[in-house]
Amino acid sequence: MSQNQPDQNQPDHNQPDQKQPDRELRCAGVQFEPRPDDKAHNLGRIEHFARRAAADGVQVVVFPEMCLLGYWHLRRHPAERLHALAEPLDGPSVMTVRDLAVEQGLAIGVGFLEAGERGELFNSYAVCMPDGRVHRHRKLHAFEHPAISSGRDYTVFQTPWGVLFGVLICWDNNLVENVRATALLGASVLLAPHQTGGTRSRSPHGMRPVPAELWHRRDADPAAIEEAFRGPDGRGWLMRWLPSRAHDNGMFVVFSNGVGVDDDEIRTGNAMILDPYGRVLTETWAAADAMVTADLDLSLLPLSTGRRWIQGRRPELYGILTEKFGDERDPRSARFTSDPVPLVRSPNPVPD
Repeated sequence: MSQNQPDQNQPDHNQPDQKQPDRELRCAGVQFEPRPDDKAHNLGRIEHFARRAAADGVQVVVFPEMCLLGYWHLRRHPAERLHALAEPLDGPSVMTVRDLAVEQGLAIGVGFLEAGERGELFNSYAVCMPDGRVHRHRKLHAFEHPAISSGRDYTVFQTPWGVLFGVLICWDNNLVENVRATALLGASVLLAPHQTGGTRSRSPHGMRPVPAELWHRRDADPAAIEEAFRGPDGRGWLMRWLPSRAHDNGMFVVFSNGVGVDDDEIRTGNAMILDPYGRVLTETWAAADAMVTADLDLSLLPLSTGRRWIQGRRPELYGILTEKFGDERDPRSARFTSDPVPLVRSPNPVPD
């Protein structure tokens, strides 16, 4: 396969880094408000921030989940409309981003609705590299629409900077096993594109919607929308779990997110970058399209707490993590059910 063609194959995750990692890697996370189904506009925003990033010496810029189309409105489309909007990995939208990545000399990650090889639809993420390669992740826990399938593979790949990247999309990151598996496959930097904040959680102490009027009055009353974005329905919720994904696995995390109107919800942005100790290196709570940038000190990785803890694992104890207990749900049911989870479950897995 030519370097200028999309790389649709899974890499050999067991191979060590091919060169010593650079000491620093300059990364950026972007939040922006996509226009529903308007690929041309959204590609324009991606180009705007990618050029800004390149001018600032950024090597990797991470855009949100499904940013080429918008996100939450897709659940209202009939399946036929989704198929009409979807593109293959080598379709015009991803190829436009790939050409931009080559031209600007940086890696660009974008979310898109993928038309699979056998007619399936996937919530996918393409990482377009400066050498023309394209790596793809398919969301493992897709719940947006009955016609969108879940992926089956972890995505970890080598980069020109001597560190392995991993990709997990939104809810993939909420299931702790996925982040640990990505770390065990060698990832040192996790790209974590999202569309979150201000959602209607079923949990009594989960997120709640951000009132739309706060967003629409953001210029007149910036303090009110900032309080909402920094509060329990935005940054406050992220701080309950996102730093632990970085800390417990010894990885940098580049978190990107939508911001503003997303169908009937308001996304809270909060783009940020975290180090392997779970410390926030940079962040924004701006109620606007924005980009945050940080230099990742890769020398922090080898002795980071999570990376040392991983070496203390006892894999012989963890077989239970791969057993079925009979109460598993598909991602849509798990995401949207209001049924309480029993506090007592069978002590024995269900036999195959």
